[in-house]
Amino acid sequence: AWDHINVFPTFENYIEQFKIFIETIVEGGSLIYNAEDEEVSKLVDTTKVKLEKIPYRTVENFTKEGVTYLNVLSKTFSLEVFGRHNLQNIEAAHHACTKIGISDEDFYSAISTFKGAAKRLESLGKNTSTAVYKDFAHSPSKLTATINAVKEQYPERELVAVIELHTFSSLNKDFLNEYNGSMDKADVAVVFISKQTFEHKKLEPYDENVVKQAFGNEKLIFFNDHEILVDFLSYINYKSKNLLLMSSGNFGGANLNLLAERALNSESK
Repeated sequence: AWDHINVFPTFENYIEQFKIFIETIVEGGSLIYNAEDEEVSKLVDTTKVKLEKIPYRTVENFTKEGVTYLNVLSKTFSLEVFGRHNLQNIEAAHHACTKIGISDEDFYSAISTFKGAAKRLESLGKNTSTAVYKDFAHSPSKLTATINAVKEQYPERELVAVIELHTFSSLNKDFLNEYNGSMDKADVAVVFISKQTFEHKKLEPYDENVVKQAFGNEKLIFFNDHEILVDFLSYINYKSKNLLLMSSGNFGGANLNLLAERALNSESK
């Protein structure tokens, strides 16, 4: 999934970096790779480097009452994290640990207590009908993966998903179409771009219509003032709804913990 267009101006140039990485592996070395990624698999299949190729895939799993479980080793292991991308990362870590002599049993027992990385589906609070998460997601693929993860974890709840476009890539008008369809699974899709961000990055601002067209979502709601955004989110009744806040910025300085508290207490309004 293409990102960082200020450094890698074309998709081909972006993919080339992974080819270069593979070529840095010493002969006889090992490459653990995601076999479910078509572009990565192509690179691995065509490389002339003599190495041990170790593919991984999403392990068999199920979700019950908001908790994800792995079915491995004829056992069931509960997880603190969720989402297809996290499950894939777990399998990558599993293979890496196997290479250094850690047993499967020890690995899966330990990973069941892993609470995830900071700002990656980080919980800001939850109750019996609502959960609030913040995430560092900002590229199109990460945005899609994070939204899908929350919807799959809580299929019975609606999702209010908010993305702040903050990086040079995400604000670039030529790159914006890469976000097409990325928020389709959100029940309420919100895009926030601070007016000041355009100024700081010396980019020409664009309006709501440009954003809606790029995302391919006419129901999308657009804000460029963080106070108005906070007001909008604060007046939603979150009963049987989740709130997902995604940004590599800071939502214009908005207090996300206070926003989460309001969401969790909204049923009592």
